[in-house]
Amino acid sequence: MNEMIDMVNSDAKERMQKSVTTLKHEYVKIRTGRAHTSLLEHIMVPYYGSEVPINQVANINVLDPRTLGVVPFEKPLMSAVEKSIRNSDLGLNPTNVGTTLRVPLPPMTEERRRDLVKVVRHESENAKVAVRNIRRDANHDLKTLMKDGDISKDDEHQAEENIQKLTNENIANIDKILAEKENELMEI
Repeated sequence: MNEMIDMVNSDAKERMQKSVTTLKHEYVKIRTGRAHTSLLEHIMVPYYGSEVPINQVANINVLDPRTLGVVPFEKPLMSAVEKSIRNSDLGLNPTNVGTTLRVPLPPMTEERRRDLVKVVRHESENAKVAVRNIRRDANHDLKTLMKDGDISKDDEHQAEENIQKLTNENIANIDKILAEKENELMEI
């Protein structure tokens, strides 16, 4: 009987952790004014008729704290990579210097920092909603198990408390990650 509760718990725990991991991955894309190779990871480049991630057609490295270097694996890709970076949502303007694209990161204004704080708050709220939806699904599964007679009312109540604890832990973790990212964004 308890293995059913354990399955519901472990499934909820795994899905909640994935929500937190996804949030962290989204935060990596949000610029803090420092050059970081993961900044460009979500950019797609046209390559022989299909769109591929930039890191599959070019090396990305940090030239200095405010500049990224992008070296396409094939010379003919230079203009496609440059165009993809320029047209991305990051507002970057790469410069072609021979075999390398220099991608300077513009200084962040106070207004831009505040806009990014709004973006990270929105992302964290989405993660919290995902965690709460997982809690709802888990509680529904527990109620179904109880109705089917697979677990007792007390077992269901105890399992719901465990799911709530798990939910509270993950939401606290999301709040902590949000606070760190906000501090990072507001640093000058």
